Amino acid sequence: MATTIAAQDQSHPLRNGEGSKEKKKLILNAFVITSPAHLSPGLWTHPRNQTTDYKKLKFWTDLAQLLDKAGFHALFVADVLGGYDVYKGPANMGPAIPSGAQFPINDPLYAVPAMAAVTKNLVFGITASTTYDLPYALARRFSTVDHLADGRVAWNIVTSYLESAARNLGLDTQVEHDERYRIADEYMDVVYKLWEGSWRDDAVVQDIKTGQYAIPDRVRQIHHKGKYFNVPGPHLCEPSRQRTPLLFQAGTSKSGKEFGAKHAEAIFIGGQLPEKVRTSVDAIRSLAKEPFGRDPRHIKLICGISIIVAETDEAAQAKRQELLSYGDKEGALALFGGWTGIDLSTYSDDEDFRFTKLPAIQSIVNGWASTVPGTDNLKWNKKTIADFLILGGMQANVVGSPTTVVDELERWVEVADVDGFNLSHITNPGSFEDIIDFVLPELQRRGIFRSEIEQEGVTAREAYLGSPWLLEDHPGSRFRWHAGEEAPSSTT
Repeated sequence: MATTIAAQDQSHPLRNGEGSKEKKKLILNAFVITSPAHLSPGLWTHPRNQTTDYKKLKFWTDLAQLLDKAGFHALFVADVLGGYDVYKGPANMGPAIPSGAQFPINDPLYAVPAMAAVTKNLVFGITASTTYDLPYALARRFSTVDHLADGRVAWNIVTSYLESAARNLGLDTQVEHDERYRIADEYMDVVYKLWEGSWRDDAVVQDIKTGQYAIPDRVRQIHHKGKYFNVPGPHLCEPSRQRTPLLFQAGTSKSGKEFGAKHAEAIFIGGQLPEKVRTSVDAIRSLAKEPFGRDPRHIKLICGISIIVAETDEAAQAKRQELLSYGDKEGALALFGGWTGIDLSTYSDDEDFRFTKLPAIQSIVNGWASTVPGTDNLKWNKKTIADFLILGGMQANVVGSPTTVVDELERWVEVADVDGFNLSHITNPGSFEDIIDFVLPELQRRGIFRSEIEQEGVTAREAYLGSPWLLEDHPGSRFRWHAGEEAPSSTT
């Protein structure tokens, strides 16, 4: 599976520093969800797994401490606002419920203060939707938690994709795809105005002698009036250490890539082969530069991968087979239905979807068939699709010894030009402990992952980009109200 890369191409302009010989240090995030099963339906039944404790605070504080001690950059928490009810539908949650396939699911934001209280450096990337959360309320929630986490919060910006979410949140059907991104673009202007422009940097004085907590002339309404939102302001919260939380995003469509290239500071991408992922990486970096005028190096590209690692390649393959035996095929097909909108129950068990007359599913399955290692001779029927999805969903899988795994990660960095990885778990505990015990020492030995934290207690943005504030080429930075400035007549 893997090809050993002895050294990275140091001539590449996106390596650490122009002309530098230093290897790129990887960003590593742990990828989770507040549910019994994330990307591996049914694995909640595995004896090593404890994800049924997802509703207990200790589960999250223990995980945060484990990751913080190991040097992980972030705990990246996915979220959905509806159930996976397409498979055997319509509106049928039956297949998803037994497997715990992202259902039931709790709000990911509430555990952050507790996790922040027991850690020093771990960043918390929290998913929230621009389609169903109002910007005024969302800005308040994230400012509140960023205060309590001392600046270690990131927002994973999503526009939501489940029909069930739309129905339960007052709509007859989903907002059209590209319209969701047009809404999200204005949404970002609103939150930038609230986070960056409603309070001047020196608004809060806490002057006991004068009895002034903040100076009125340094707090202003934003007077936003747009196509989708009318928000007078002011922001209910004083600025946190970052003002705007670090901005994550994940979107593979044309509109999603354009949105990410404009607004995101880190983008979550995926694919089965680094050569294919490189196309997306190059497209995003190119869009960032033109038309948005951003330095492409100011967006970190983070690839989703699942790792199964053991002492030897053979032991890792045996571990994979043992894990696979706990998977729930119906849950996997329920996830597929939610992700694609396609109900595979309407097709026979033997149908090879590489040759189906439905273009959408044919395109997806042919993409897998041409890229997933070891599947050349398989018939891509429902069983094959379910087996493929059970361990890690649609992400790439890396299975092997520490050397094999790290060889492959280095190949991804070299070929795809990614900056790091979102590492999903198959069991928790289990997967992250294996990565810490087997993979991190090999990454550190090769000098591509940090062995120590250079500076304790930095903000999320400092951890990723070296700055506590939005960088000057970011579109949100133009809304910043600096100390000593007069209030402009408009925040646009």
